[in-house]
Amino acid sequence: MANTPQSKKRARQSEARFEVNKARRSRIRTYLRKVEEAIASGDAAAAKTALAACEPELMRGVTKGVLHKNTASRKMSRLSSRVKALNA
Repeated sequence: MANTPQSKKRARQSEARFEVNKARRSRIRTYLRKVEEAIASGDAAAAKTALAACEPELMRGVTKGVLHKNTASRKMSRLSSRVKALNA
């Protein structure tokens, strides 16, 4: 348990950041799920629009420190190749 005033404040800040990051992670996962569902349904147009909406959300997660840059890039790469395969 935190004892000094500084450590108590850091604990409060940590809890607040956790809540914000949890919301951001959840939002990113929702966008990813929408792309996955569009791919599963076989709707190429819906998958393409969902992917276009997902990309800025993933990159925002990177700038906010929720995701690592390479993780977001890997997810985008794999999703885009699957959406591209739908068109072919």
